[in-house]
Amino acid sequence: MKKLLPLFLCVCLLAGTLSGCGGKRDLMQGVTPAVVSDIAAPADGAGVASGLSLRLLRQEMEDGENVLLSPLSILCALSMTANGARGETLAQMEQVLGLPVESLNAYLLACRKTLPDEKKCQVSLANSIWFRDDGSLTVEKDFLQTNAAWYDADLYQLPFNSAACKAINDWVRKKTGGMIPEILQEISPDAAMYLINALSFEAEWQTIYQEASIRDGVFTTEDGQQQTVPMMYSKEYRYLETGTATGFLKSYAGGNCAFAALLPKEGISLADFVDSLTGEQLHDLLASPESVEVWAGIPKFESTYETNLCDTLEALGMTDAFDGQLADFSGIGSSTEGNLTISQVLHKARIAVDEKGTKAGAATAVVEEPAEAPSDPKEVLLNRPFLYLLIDCREQFPVFIGTITTLE
Repeated sequence: MKKLLPLFLCVCLLAGTLSGCGGKRDLMQGVTPAVVSDIAAPADGAGVASGLSLRLLRQEMEDGENVLLSPLSILCALSMTANGARGETLAQMEQVLGLPVESLNAYLLACRKTLPDEKKCQVSLANSIWFRDDGSLTVEKDFLQTNAAWYDADLYQLPFNSAACKAINDWVRKKTGGMIPEILQEISPDAAMYLINALSFEAEWQTIYQEASIRDGVFTTEDGQQQTVPMMYSKEYRYLETGTATGFLKSYAGGNCAFAALLPKEGISLADFVDSLTGEQLHDLLASPESVEVWAGIPKFESTYETNLCDTLEALGMTDAFDGQLADFSGIGSSTEGNLTISQVLHKARIAVDEKGTKAGAATAVVEEPAEAPSDPKEVLLNRPFLYLLIDCREQFPVFIGTITTLE
């Protein structure tokens, strides 16, 4: 019986510029992108993305650990892969991702075309596909044309050895501005292909914090541990409230992106709050903030997160893709070595929030200047575990979603 051939899917975050990788051949140079059809981007795409964000977050939350994910990056990498899935494998991927693959292609292309690209607010995406250059794998031309058209994906063929590992990591490091120095520790001897998405977010706040608006505060974890941290205070004007949480939106320059924070009300755990939310509720909440003054406090924090999403995706119902006997990626291609199946879904992210701004990977932003508190404002001080997002305000699309449960 033929051995199973893992298809490695790597989801990495944040971006920079492409550099040369020794020994690789860019096969997209000989591929004419497919003609992009007139499939309309689904109107409910942002709500679907919000729902996936919450489902992934719930699966990843455990043991009081801070979590950081990029739903946009994950959707791009998995949707590229889904273009080569067939039968029940495709059906399960579409069920978990929330839309048919054709609609995902259209929605993610629309998102990519409308991402902010201004001096003080930039969000960029990069996609690449790497496969083994030993004659064993034949990649379907339709798969390459589709991903070239919808995802502007580069394709590289090279021997899968230590030099290949360095080449892929060099690409990731440069695409993430050095924030993610590597996505792979080694190339698996059974690996046939790597599909990689890289995303960068860089934006300044509308107004910079003044030194007088930063002072020590106390962050209290759910187990009662108190941590002294610098808190940054400001007056905001977009207030969020549900029956179980309060929050605010803090704009970046240009107003196309924002930092959103939601603080569970006293007596409600962060996990219970996240469990209570639906994608539609989250989308609607972010789309309709109240125009009232909010006295807001954000702690300085850093969060680095690394995970393999295989178990998470299987728990959500995407099972066949990881089963060597059941996986059907015949739309990607065929191998003389065995059946293609996903072996890893690697995801790495890093964020830092301080008095100079928000930095996610190569992303840098400057935090809004605080003002004196009004006489009777709403107050949301992030001094205990909270949920936060970096969103595209035009679509309320969650570019990043994360939780802070501890600051040490």
